Amino acid sequence: MAYSIIISAVVVVTVTSIMMIMLFSLANALSSPSSSTDEAEALRSTGWWNSTSAHCDWDGVYCNDAGRVTRISLYDSGKELGELSKLEFSSFPSLVVLWLDDCGLNGSIPHQIGTLTQLTVLSLGRNNLTGELPLSLANLTQLEYLSLYSNRLHGSIPPEIGKMKNLIYLVLHDNNLTGVIPSSFGNLTNLTYLFLGSNQISGFIPPQIGKMKNLKFLNLSYNGLHGPIPHEIGNMKNMIHLILDYNNLTSVIPSSFGKLTYLTSLTLRGNQICGFIPVEIGNLKNLSQIDISDNLISGKIPSQFGNLKNVEYFNLSHNKLSGTIPHSLSNYMWTEIDLSYNQLEGPIPFQLHFRTSPKAFGHNKGLCGKIKSWPRCRKRPQIILIIVVSLSATLLLSVAVLGLLFHKRRIRKNQLLETTKVKNGDLFSIWDYDGVIAYQDIIQATEDFDIKYCIGTGGYGSVYRAQLPSGKVVALKKLHGWEREDPTYLKSFENEVQMLSRIQHRNIVKLHGFCLHNRCMFLVYKYMEKGSLYCMLRDEVEAVELDWIKRVNVVKGIANALSYMHHDSTLPIIHRDISSNNILLDSKLEAFVADFGTARLLDPDSSNQTLLVGTYGYIAPELAYTMVVTEKCDVYSFGMVALETMMGKHPGDLVTSLSSSSTQNITLKDLLDSRLSSPKGPRVANDVALVVSLALKCLHCNPRFRPSMRQVSWRISASKSFPQPIGAISLLQLKNEEI
Repeated sequence: MAYSIIISAVVVVTVTSIMMIMLFSLANALSSPSSSTDEAEALRSTGWWNSTSAHCDWDGVYCNDAGRVTRISLYDSGKELGELSKLEFSSFPSLVVLWLDDCGLNGSIPHQIGTLTQLTVLSLGRNNLTGELPLSLANLTQLEYLSLYSNRLHGSIPPEIGKMKNLIYLVLHDNNLTGVIPSSFGNLTNLTYLFLGSNQISGFIPPQIGKMKNLKFLNLSYNGLHGPIPHEIGNMKNMIHLILDYNNLTSVIPSSFGKLTYLTSLTLRGNQICGFIPVEIGNLKNLSQIDISDNLISGKIPSQFGNLKNVEYFNLSHNKLSGTIPHSLSNYMWTEIDLSYNQLEGPIPFQLHFRTSPKAFGHNKGLCGKIKSWPRCRKRPQIILIIVVSLSATLLLSVAVLGLLFHKRRIRKNQLLETTKVKNGDLFSIWDYDGVIAYQDIIQATEDFDIKYCIGTGGYGSVYRAQLPSGKVVALKKLHGWEREDPTYLKSFENEVQMLSRIQHRNIVKLHGFCLHNRCMFLVYKYMEKGSLYCMLRDEVEAVELDWIKRVNVVKGIANALSYMHHDSTLPIIHRDISSNNILLDSKLEAFVADFGTARLLDPDSSNQTLLVGTYGYIAPELAYTMVVTEKCDVYSFGMVALETMMGKHPGDLVTSLSSSSTQNITLKDLLDSRLSSPKGPRVANDVALVVSLALKCLHCNPRFRPSMRQVSWRISASKSFPQPIGAISLLQLKNEEI
């Protein structure tokens, strides 16, 4: 009896539960603002598509297995969509991504956008949107990426945005936003990118901003910010780029900046900053760009700046700096430097004479040096000096005669920047010699370029390993005799010197110098112990040494170098021959882009037509029929190398199949190099998936849809979470993943 009662009770509960579930489902179906059919009608009503097929097959529309729209991506589609309000937001409860960059949108952002509570990506950049930012944006608590740049939005930034704690990207630059930076931004502890530049934002930089410990890129330039720079910024220890130029900031540069050890770019130009330059900035060993020009900074240039070995751009001009130029800045002879319009005095360090324009020191009445048409430094008539000069007169005369002989042998082409020479085995950072001093040391080190020192053959010439008398090891690329007579090879030689003299980057191979001699011509490079990426991937033992973390770092290094060449050079530089053969690895397996024999400056006033150059299998397809070189040609080649690095072999026919639906049957695990075990840990797995995703986007057959190398470089530096394990992620998913 008891059992019957229990069984009856269970049956009643079960039936009741089933009925409740059915009623709940029916209620949802009746009350739901959207169904698959409703979504299709909502999309048709916008007029953005003209198709009779199922809406999930439309360009830019992506659905889940239930037929619900999860993503609308029409960026750079060439469409003029008109008013954003045409899209009935409440009809898309499953929408995760809304990406409508450069689609001709106008009107304001409707407050109904707050109904898209599942949204993780909202990108409406490069449109004509007006009005204010709706408060309902704060309802999008799942949002990770909010990009509204290059519109005509006005009004203040709602403090409620501080509730969007999952935000990783907040990109609002190039609008007409006013008001202040909300202190609630301090709650956005996951934020990696914050771009508010080119607006009309005023007020102080809130000290709460220092709570954003994960921030890597901060751009507040071209606003009306005033007051001091908060010292709390020094707590943002993951910062890579700090850009605060062209505001009305006052007070001093905080000494806490010395804690930003990952910082590569510090730009404070065009403010009213005063006081001394903190010596702590000399601790920032990764800095490649410093621009604190057009301020009211006084005092001396800290000698600690000489510790910054990676600096490529150094601008302290238009300040009130005094004292002498530290001799330690001789390390900057490879750097674009500007110290003009200050109150500096004394001699200009000798090494800076050879790489720096006299204009870099202009309008400093107290400076002197040996630069042509520059005031000579006067020597005090002290007895000790007279004695020293007398004792060394013979030596000076000998050096003068030798210098005259060298002068007669100078290179016939002034545009070639003649470089480092070797004397007694030591590399000197001196330019404008013809290489004769280096010649004998090189001949002895290689036994007159004996084949046993040859370690490979490049695009032109052979490469040799040479250990100089000092013990320093360098690599030499030598033109063969017949190549010196060929104008094509000579042009490549000259081109490589010009390009590598123009650019210096931590991931671009370092050119120590070159030598012209009646017997031979050679380039002198930093030696790369591990050789080329191509050879390492094809060696069964060394390929295993190149684990997933190292492979991701290799791809990051290549991306950073190309981003610098394309976007941070005075004129964009296109490499034109990015391949795994031209990526070299040092003893720490850090990547360096090499072989600039075919590189080219991209002239915006030219058609940039070119001969078809490059390595077969890495050349962008459009070059075959347009013969016009653009940055996107390098982007395609980068995609091939990145994919090759992850696969352990050239992608080959895989690339041609990317446009077909077959990629949905290929998982990421199927693609990865089988010689390595699967990536261990979620972070490594996510980084590997992100690299493959970016590589696939770079290989788009239409160059318009490839990302820029700056986008790739920024994106690859940020984390990305893929919820599925590697075995469940398809190439189709990675191909369509938003960056």
